[in-house]
This record gives sequence, C-alpha cells and structure tokens, in this order.
Amino acid sequence: MTKSLPFDEATVRAIAEQYPTPFYLYDERGIRQSCRQLYSAFDWIDGFKNYFAVKATPNPHILKIVAEEGMGGDCSSLPELMLCERVGLTGESIMFTSNNTPASEYAAAKQRGAILNLDDLTHIDFVEQQVGLPELISFRYNPGPARSGNVIIGNPEEAKYGFTEAQLLEGYRLCQQKGVKRFALHTMVASNELDGSFFVETAKMLFDLVAKIHRELGIRIEFVNLGGGIGIPYRPEQQPVDLNAVSAGIRELYDELIVGNDLAPLRIVMENGRVITGPHGYLVTECIHHKHIYRDYVGVDACMANLMRPGMYGAYHHITVLGKEDAPHDCCVDVVGSLCENNDKFAIARELPRIESGDLLVIHDAGAHGHAMGFQYNGKLRSAEILLQENGETRLIRRAETYDDYFATLDFGAFA
Repeated sequence: MTKSLPFDEATVRAIAEQYPTPFYLYDERGIRQSCRQLYSAFDWIDGFKNYFAVKATPNPHILKIVAEEGMGGDCSSLPELMLCERVGLTGESIMFTSNNTPASEYAAAKQRGAILNLDDLTHIDFVEQQVGLPELISFRYNPGPARSGNVIIGNPEEAKYGFTEAQLLEGYRLCQQKGVKRFALHTMVASNELDGSFFVETAKMLFDLVAKIHRELGIRIEFVNLGGGIGIPYRPEQQPVDLNAVSAGIRELYDELIVGNDLAPLRIVMENGRVITGPHGYLVTECIHHKHIYRDYVGVDACMANLMRPGMYGAYHHITVLGKEDAPHDCCVDVVGSLCENNDKFAIARELPRIESGDLLVIHDAGAHGHAMGFQYNGKLRSAEILLQENGETRLIRRAETYDDYFATLDFGAFA
C-alpha cells in the first residue's frame, strides 16, 4: 500500500537545488484543511476551540496558519509563550500547561493573560505567593487506575502529571476561598490514539467530574479541556479517527450529563497538535550510500537527529522514493542515517523499490514532533523547514543551522 503526496518529484528537486537535503516540507493547504475539519466536527458547541500544541511544530509560520484558522496555543514553556505572542496569540487564546514550573514562567504566562492550568495541589500556594492567583484557574486531572493510557503516554497512575480526584476537590475549594472566580478542568490521558471511543470516554469522565464538583462545592466549571492525543494513520492500512463520530458521541453525553443536569453552558476545548500538522509535514532526504553485510542498508543524509520517533519509539513512518512510486517494492532494506547509534534507523526490513544514490526519499507524517524533537548529538545540525504555500510557491520558514550556529554558545577565548 502507498501514501499520496501533495507534490511531485520535480517540485522537490527544484527545492533541493536551493536548499540542500535533508529538509522538512510542510503543506499549507493540508494544515488548513485539518483545522477546518476539526472545527466543523464540533460546530454544535458554542465556543469550541483547539489550543494547538505548540510543542508539536514550534514554528511561527505554522502557528500563524493555525491562528488564522481560529486556533489558540497550548504552551508549556516561556519560549512557546513568546512564539505565540509573536503571531498575535495572547490572553485566553493561550493555555499554559506545565509541570515542575519555575515561578518566572508562571509570571510570564500570567503577564500575557494566559489560562494557567496547574499540575499539582501545591502549585496553588506557589502561584499565589510568587505571582498571585488569576481570576481563572484550571487544574489537570490524573485519573490514575480509573483509566488506562496508551503506549506513548503510559498508564496515568505511573505518570508525573496532574491531580488526583480528591486533590481536585480540595484545590477548587482552596481557590474558591482565595477569591478565584472562574474554574476549568483539563486532562490528557492518551497520545496518538486512533480509537475514537477513547475520546468519548474521556469526555464522559470529565462531564461526571463537572457534575460532582458542582454537587459538592457549588462551583460551575466554565470549560473542560479534553486534551489532545488524536492520532494519525502513520501506516497506509490505518484509518484516521472519525472526528464526526467522536463529536456525535460527545454531544450525546453533553446533552445527557451537562444539559440534563442544568450545567450548561459548558464550553469544550481541546489541545491537538499531531492531527493538525502531522500528516502534512515531510522529511526529504537523499540516498548517499549502500551497505551489504548481514542485511542490506540504504544510507541517507538525514539521521535520527532529524527525526527521532523511529529510533525512540520504534515508530513507523511511511517512505516514498520519488519517481519510483509505481516501481516494484522488491528490495528489503534498512534505511539508516550516520549517527553513532545503532537505533538510527528510519525503517527496518522495509520492502521498497530499488534505491540508487541520488534518489530522494520522502518520509511521511513528520509534521508533528519531528523537527521539534531534533538534537545535535555527533555535531549534527538542524535542518531547514520549508512551507509549500497554497499558491504552489515555496517559502523558507527556518533556515538550516550552520557550523557557526553550533559553536555559537562555546567560549573559545582560552584557545585564542
């Protein structure tokens, strides 16, 4: 089975003449379509908003696109807050969810008017003493053994994130006593999940909590953040999550548990990143070597430092050899980089067309947690990012690092 591409070999070779491989290529049209599909699915609920997970693709040009489509920013650090601010996202268009957070970053989030989503009961006093409590507070809920996670995010009871249910009730009570006027509830219990029912179950869990909090404390929750984690079909045989079916399941629960208990209006928000940009980003790399020992290897000029998911998680990323889409896939090879780590592999025992030196390989579904997770081990330089615009033109949105960049933070004064 194959995956389609929004560009052809001629387009990519023209880009490669100007910007050497490896580089990331993002499809603007596809990103905008993903934004609109999510919003269309949840158009029944007033105030629905997706806070795009900045960590997925922290590039201001990408953030500007999703902001134009009505999305906010989900941030976990000061640099992510700064990126949002640079593209015009401030105030409650930002949700700041962090853990073990320095006071300076809480202060920066509060200064920008971001929604503070606290990770621990002790953070209430910490924020009050260090920066002052805002009018609106959200808490991150960790359901522990009440829910199972998935492979990437792990079991909730083993995770470092969030409040227990008892701590949630205590936290809302404390904040109410301290003068907080507005309250929200958040959770995040899955990552890259393709089972749509998981998100419906998450909504039920939060709706039940909203009812319990109101029943026991008299507090009306303003909105629930269902988190992100909607997965994408990395493998050609997989199917994308049916957003309309997920939304319909959540709507049914909303009518029963929220409207039926006189708890409306309750806004619903999410914080998806991967499903927005993931399928629309590609790592382009060139074949430069072959090796034949106990198995056959194709060596490319990208490496795990450019895309670490296969090496870190054993994650599958589909590979297209440009110009050979219809050729027989009759060669079983490992596609590898040059890093001094044996897990520096983009594919293991993958059936691909015969690959020759100079062929361009496109690694699919790298638009989220791809470039962002890059690193510089072995002195590897971070690659360029290029945007394929809706009008068909390309634009450099991040230049490739240079050796001067790599050495810029070192002090060579003693060696002069």
